[in-house]
Amino acid sequence: MSDFVVRLIVNAVALVAAVELVPGVELDWRGSPLTLLIVALIFGVINSYLKPIVRILSLPVGLLTLGLVGFVINAAMLLLLAFVSGELDLGFSLAGWPAGPFGIDVLVTAFLAALLISVVSTILSLVLSSRRLIGL
Repeated sequence: MSDFVVRLIVNAVALVAAVELVPGVELDWRGSPLTLLIVALIFGVINSYLKPIVRILSLPVGLLTLGLVGFVINAAMLLLLAFVSGELDLGFSLAGWPAGPFGIDVLVTAFLAALLISVVSTILSLVLSSRRLIGL
């Protein structure tokens, strides 16, 4: 499989894990798996093109916080995905989005979902890359 297809599948599985395990993360994809693939594709595009730019711009803060700003960036990318998905009416949302003046609940949801998505994506990427190395 090409790297693009692998990343798409990894993103889709990670998003499903977040939807199933983190309260407040919602995606209505059961009727049409195509919706899940479109949301995963948008998430992949955001992570591939926008996230590196934000990481470079936040490098000084990242050095001061010993990399903890990475969690904030991951949560922000997930909030951006919720915004884009809402604009395109794809059914992906975070509870309480758009946040009110003190929208702590949506931020906690975004942090937890971003953490889970990062863990699932890392594990799946390691498993799939090790399978490629041994020729399976």
